[in-house]
Amino acid sequence: MHALFEEAGKFLAGRILSEAESSAQIELDSGKRVKVKAAHILIRFEKPAPAELLREGQAVAATIELPLAWEFAPEDEFGFADLARDYFSEHATLAQQAGALFALYEAPHYFRRAGKGRFKKAPAEIVQQALAAIEKKKLVQQQIADWASQLGQGECPQAIREQLYKILFRPDKNAPEYKAVVEASRATHKAPLDLLQQAGAIDSPYQFHWKRFLFDNFPKGTGFPTLTAPQPPADLPLAPVQAYSIDDSQTTEIDDALSVQGLGTGTAVLGIHIAAPGLAIVPGTPLDQLGRQRLSTVYMPGYKITMLPDEVVRIYTLDEGRANPAVSLYVTIDEATLEITGTETKLERVPVAVNLRHDQLDHIVTEAWLQDPSVQVENTPAALAERRAELSFLHRLAQKLKAQREVVRGKPETFNRPDYNFRLAGVPDGGEPLGTEVVSITTRRRGAPLDLIVAEAAIVANSTWGGLLAEHGVPGIYRSQASLAPGMKVRMGTKALPHAGIGVKSYAWATSPLRRYVDLVNQWQIIACVRNGKTAALAAPFKPKDADLFSIISSFDAAYSAYNGYQAGMERFWTLQYLRQHGITEIDASVIKDGGGGNVLVRADTLPLVLPVLGAQGLPRGARVRVKLGEIDDITLDVGGTVAERLDDPADSGDDAPVDEPEGDDEEAVAGPIAIAVDVNEAEAGSAAPAAAS
Repeated sequence: MHALFEEAGKFLAGRILSEAESSAQIELDSGKRVKVKAAHILIRFEKPAPAELLREGQAVAATIELPLAWEFAPEDEFGFADLARDYFSEHATLAQQAGALFALYEAPHYFRRAGKGRFKKAPAEIVQQALAAIEKKKLVQQQIADWASQLGQGECPQAIREQLYKILFRPDKNAPEYKAVVEASRATHKAPLDLLQQAGAIDSPYQFHWKRFLFDNFPKGTGFPTLTAPQPPADLPLAPVQAYSIDDSQTTEIDDALSVQGLGTGTAVLGIHIAAPGLAIVPGTPLDQLGRQRLSTVYMPGYKITMLPDEVVRIYTLDEGRANPAVSLYVTIDEATLEITGTETKLERVPVAVNLRHDQLDHIVTEAWLQDPSVQVENTPAALAERRAELSFLHRLAQKLKAQREVVRGKPETFNRPDYNFRLAGVPDGGEPLGTEVVSITTRRRGAPLDLIVAEAAIVANSTWGGLLAEHGVPGIYRSQASLAPGMKVRMGTKALPHAGIGVKSYAWATSPLRRYVDLVNQWQIIACVRNGKTAALAAPFKPKDADLFSIISSFDAAYSAYNGYQAGMERFWTLQYLRQHGITEIDASVIKDGGGGNVLVRADTLPLVLPVLGAQGLPRGARVRVKLGEIDDITLDVGGTVAERLDDPADSGDDAPVDEPEGDDEEAVAGPIAIAVDVNEAEAGSAAPAAAS
């Protein structure tokens, strides 16, 4: 005797070896013996052989017209044998009964299961809905197949082009667009990113990086909603100074300006004037929420995404020829000793006489020009010449302040590498680059006089105001570093802790409120101190242990890191374009560290470029080499090289390049494989298995 039974959702058949009241021992064709509950046995038969019945039943099931079977089925619950007799004949064969069983089991949209071998026909409306869903699924599957075929032929369907960044980096693995990419990748044996590139899904490498950044950080676009720009208070006093800013020519958000009073009297007063949007922007308002969403201005060669709308920036930026609202720190200085003897913070309107641009003036404002009044430079602007004595004083003060900080640091600050400035030719004002512009890269020595003046003034303001907040018990957002020991990173927090890297007791970012949200937050807190004195802690927008401050720090850290990473990536992109545009195939560089995998990382001498090279194993840090460049990959921002020759004398360490590699300097991290979320190895697209980066 044989039996056909159901086991774990499958139909099996075999020979009955023994049988009890509630179960039977059955031997399958494979020789495996299984214990089967009596209720699970659906057909008992002598002939044919079990495997033959299964085969014949499947063949019969394929011939059954389900709509007709549904019409024949009784309204009440029924068994599969009943339907077989109604559908075929009163004397339905075993194969026909098995076929009816298989067909009913595989058609839940027509027949609901009511027990082992028992069914009930589904209501007509449910059948229609199920059939529509099945037809829709067929159409989707056909669409997936069509899209996959197009991709395999080197064409990118518009739907996949529109979903490109979602597919690659944040996919819905049940979406047909994603499944089509996976199917095409499997069929062509090509990596998904390579497949999409070859199909023309990526308009250009520049657009790939730009749109990927927008997808991750500005999914709703970079435009601003319509908001009314708040006007500053009308009762601010006018400061008795003529201030001037020192910025790059491309700077439009001018946050800070300087003034000097009392030169020649023995007591000079340095004014550090910071744009004051915090005087009008109110925490919790739509404009504040906008700043809190963006958290910082995003910079990149040839373009930027501002934190605040242009209308707001225009009101508060420290443009020349206007009296602008500002939070001013006045620092009283003994002119002979350059010692700071007092500070005072005021809320006022500050007349700005001129916006100086250091990229146009650095060649004039040298140490010699500042120290020796007899040094004259042709075409020196009158506005600069008028401030020569003040700038000379400020430079001496900056040098003194830097030296004092270095005592606290325990070692001097060294800047062996220049800053690099990128200029793109032909980008329209306010327009986005296309990625095809001609790029120029110029250098600016770190610590140049104008740069030093501005940097030291900012450190004075940020450290003084950090201390002011702490004295008044008003929380702020600080940057601190416990020590200069390896691995000790700069962290953000709400406590006024020392910053070992700068060499100050506390340091609160507060000098760029038009460009950084944490500076705006600190400005609100500083304004509360100025207006309310000892009761500032009660009046300040953010109270001690305010959870909002910790939330802002967390969000800012993430956004600022992403923005800086994108800026570094775009600077690398344009550096690679510079190599290509100028036909540069070899560069001079210095060894900085082992890059792993047989590569050594080198830094180019005259370009902002770190790259892995072969042939430099065993060379000491600082060794100078000439590198023959390999192919450039604009998508991965990768370029490698091979050492062509060593330029310095191996026996003379004196001609090695100076290396001031800061802890955690990972410029090379912007290059390399792109981590995407498409996994062609998953058993089924849309499964719950985690995605692997490829």
